[in-house]
Amino acid sequence: MYHAFMYQKKKIKLYISDLMQEPVATYPSYYLLSMVMHKNEMLHAALIALHSFDFSHYSVPKDFEDIFATFHTGVFSIFKEKYVVGYFGNKMMYLESHGWRSLPSSEDIFKRENWLVYLS
Repeated sequence: MYHAFMYQKKKIKLYISDLMQEPVATYPSYYLLSMVMHKNEMLHAALIALHSFDFSHYSVPKDFEDIFATFHTGVFSIFKEKYVVGYFGNKMMYLESHGWRSLPSSEDIFKRENWLVYLS
């Protein structure tokens, strides 16, 4: 007899201390990720930027096409200098310590100044 829990993929903790020596933002101290996301260097770069508050490689998008262009290249955006955001299965998802969550539709999403996109 197979149970649903047998099909769940194993999640791994990625500690911020493994990515950088002295993070400015220490919360959350880890993120629970799939093996693929745990090894994703673009995600690592976004997390380092977020936890160091070094957004020198990011800018406010000119329009929403910039945000989606970033997603389609596999790079992660940053929302409100607080969350790393990815685009999976036609959904914008933000990363919190226990994994990816759907980004709730709110008025804040439609304000370009709340977004930072990676400069290519």
